[in-house]
Amino acid sequence: MTSTAPAPQSVHDVLVVGAGFAGLYAVHRARQAGLDVLAVEAGTGVGGTWFWNRYPGARCDVESVDYSYSFDEDLQQSWIWSERYAGQPEILAYLEHVADRFDLRRDIVLGQRVTSAHLDEDTAVWHVGTDTGQTYLARFVLMATGCLSALNKPDIPGTDSFAGEVYFTAAWPQQEPDLTGKRVGIIGTGSSGVQSVPLLAERAASLTVFQRSANYSVPMPNHVLTPADQERIRAEYPARRKKSAYAPAGTPHESYPHNALELSEQERLAAMEARWAEGGVLFGKTFPDQNANLAANDVVREFAEAKIRSVVADPEVADALVPTDHPIGTKRICTDIGYYQTFNQPHVRLVNLRTDPIVEITPTGVVTEHDVHELDVLVYATGFDAMTGALLRIDIRGARGTTIADAWGAGPVTFLGMAIPGLPNLFNLSGPGSPSVLANMVLHAEAQVDWLVDLVASCRERGVATVEARREAAEEWTEHVDAVAQGTLFPQARSWYMGANIEGKKQMFMPYIGGFGTYRRACDEVAAKGYEGFTLSS
Repeated sequence: MTSTAPAPQSVHDVLVVGAGFAGLYAVHRARQAGLDVLAVEAGTGVGGTWFWNRYPGARCDVESVDYSYSFDEDLQQSWIWSERYAGQPEILAYLEHVADRFDLRRDIVLGQRVTSAHLDEDTAVWHVGTDTGQTYLARFVLMATGCLSALNKPDIPGTDSFAGEVYFTAAWPQQEPDLTGKRVGIIGTGSSGVQSVPLLAERAASLTVFQRSANYSVPMPNHVLTPADQERIRAEYPARRKKSAYAPAGTPHESYPHNALELSEQERLAAMEARWAEGGVLFGKTFPDQNANLAANDVVREFAEAKIRSVVADPEVADALVPTDHPIGTKRICTDIGYYQTFNQPHVRLVNLRTDPIVEITPTGVVTEHDVHELDVLVYATGFDAMTGALLRIDIRGARGTTIADAWGAGPVTFLGMAIPGLPNLFNLSGPGSPSVLANMVLHAEAQVDWLVDLVASCRERGVATVEARREAAEEWTEHVDAVAQGTLFPQARSWYMGANIEGKKQMFMPYIGGFGTYRRACDEVAAKGYEGFTLSS
């Protein structure tokens, strides 16, 4: 399925790669600025992450009222979210509604995956190629490819030999597979594993969970939004958005007003109980000092571990489910609906790969060091080559022979998380060097797209042909990103924030942890100074 689009050889002002939250808004915003824009999307529908990630239990861990566009008041007031935390089908329906409401589909090509982007330095035009053999030309390229979109297939001996059904949570089939009466195994217990395990257990005759690394998960107290809730949400939106616009995480939520170690044990406990009841990833920010002070973090960690042990009936299983290798919150806290309770069911088994590692996968199942697990279905919840994987899988060649592999060979270097030295007029959204996954991704996308479209419009008005991040500016920004991270506990965890889940990937903390508001102010300052840090050429 391919939507109608202008002739491929038209030179567009802006080419957008991807049609998720960032890509859709980029099309709309570029149009508003009077720019000729085209988006190219690999999926057969819009939605990005929420088109591909349709596994059982897929749900956003940010509240629906925040995880939504703020750019149009009529859209904001008219769309009605059914739940506090929306599931994948509802989020996808919302994005499809936005595409239709603003007539975005006429400028989106579906079913074509971008495989290359080469800059013609003589004309300052990017030639963007797809897996269908099509080539599109554009003066500016916005990579809205997503920070969690490059599927990670683990390198396990015998992976391709399994004769049963194989599914990836990151590329779940549109036609829901029937798992009734089947022996199901799932490898991976990150967010997608934690969300899908309870539902897989409901459907399967047996479920074997292969856990590589235990993760902390906090219950998600989801509920249907009542008419009274809806009325309150609509009334609160102006103040809520104003508070979120420059907030640390792009949402109105704040930490407890005092550090954990300044409080009495009784007050600390009350604060943690309240945040646990509130639910979700917010527990990772209960106290202002818990992600920078290990003693404060231990207080929160011990509370969470006691909660886990109170739910899991078998002490040995509970021991395996409690992480021992990272401070709580330094890997993204998962959110669940009955994850730990699932392991109390007799047909569910946990295999701790730290003590019983996988030896190989065979046609009939998984062989670990101490056991053989016969399976009919194997699910990989093994996540993504996060932050950099999507760009590195595209053959990008910019100025002076620079490739993306060259630019990021020793780790990602960016200016403001958007611009890459050697790749003029090409910008990355939600990638390394930006708050990205540490902030509300929708407001984050709006902020970056607004800033970049203003930059493109400014270049057009001033007769600027190319805009490129200066090497020293990018290195300074990247050093700043690292310095801020080193002031926290986050680098202590072998997380996908660090690239630790991908063999051979340079480990460095990739998102900007200084806060969404701080980041926006830095971007605002660069623009106010005439895009200081960039080389602008006519």
